[in-house]
Amino acid sequence: MTDEPDNIVLALLRKIDQRTERMADDLQDLKVGVTAMEEGLAGVNRRLDRLEIRVDRIERRLELTDASH
Repeated sequence: MTDEPDNIVLALLRKIDQRTERMADDLQDLKVGVTAMEEGLAGVNRRLDRLEIRVDRIERRLELTDASH
């Protein structure tokens, strides 16, 4: 009888360990995905910054800027 509770506890601990390992793997996948999205967003922001500079230059050439700029 004393072996039975140990086996149940060990079985439960193994299940918890497996679930924790799966969660850690899932978390790692999420971190990789978020990093990729952050890098992509940084690229978009760089392109937008360049476009803003180009639009500003065009507006200055065409004298379309306000005096406040």
